[in-house]
Amino acid sequence: MSGIQKDTSTPVASLEALDRVRRMEATEAKFVRSRRRSRLRGEAVYSGAGKDRRDPAAISSALGKLISARGWSSSIDIGKVLGRWPDLVGEQVAMHCKPVDFSPPLLIIAADSTTWATQLRVLKPTILRALEAGLGSQTITEIEIRGPRGRSFKKGRRSVSGRGPRDTYG
Repeated sequence: MSGIQKDTSTPVASLEALDRVRRMEATEAKFVRSRRRSRLRGEAVYSGAGKDRRDPAAISSALGKLISARGWSSSIDIGKVLGRWPDLVGEQVAMHCKPVDFSPPLLIIAADSTTWATQLRVLKPTILRALEAGLGSQTITEIEIRGPRGRSFKKGRRSVSGRGPRDTYG
């Protein structure tokens, strides 16, 4: 008998365990194939307990990535200033002045009267601190305050053509 002899000394329990492992591997391979097929069909595929790229992300981080990718940060800063103006500077100040131009880091504020323009020039450091605290960064570092525009006499009854009235007494 030169053929291979079957070893009968292996216990039955170990053979059963080996058979069980082979069946588990076959089941796992079938599961992997079905996941691939379900992914191709558009069916929902569930992930395990670990981190996955499909896990939900916080809306703040997703929006932050979108804003930086699109270059909208300065537009967002402008919207923050304009939308929260009364909260940032106070109701009384906001009633008498408004931001008219904002190109970071310069904010131009128009006041209702020359008195309010003077008062805002005095309050400029306080307004800068309030804006920095409210916006969370040094978006605004300079403030220009403009009062109301004066009357123009270029048209109307008091206008003179040419160089205008001059001293004619020599």
